[in-house]
Amino acid sequence: MILEMAVLDVRPGQEQAFEAAFGAARQIIAGMPGHVSHQLQRCLENKHRYLLLVNWMSLEDHTEGFRGSAEYQEWRRLLHHFYDPFPVVEHYQQVYLSE
Repeated sequence: MILEMAVLDVRPGQEQAFEAAFGAARQIIAGMPGHVSHQLQRCLENKHRYLLLVNWMSLEDHTEGFRGSAEYQEWRRLLHHFYDPFPVVEHYQQVYLSE
């Protein structure tokens, strides 16, 4: 399993609209093959900053499956216009897990 991590800086004043759009978009990602779970967190210090964490079964499930799908085009339509700057997406592999 891999973890996708993206820091999302939303244009100030559009946080409520972004959260509503994400409410619709989350169903898209949740239905994708290889999706395990996801969460969206809002930063306490910077109210316009969010952290998106998505667990995928494999890197290819995200980079090829999701990003290469028609569903991704709807995800983009719903969310990408909120970001400034456009987020950097990184992928992580587990090294240690607390017991």
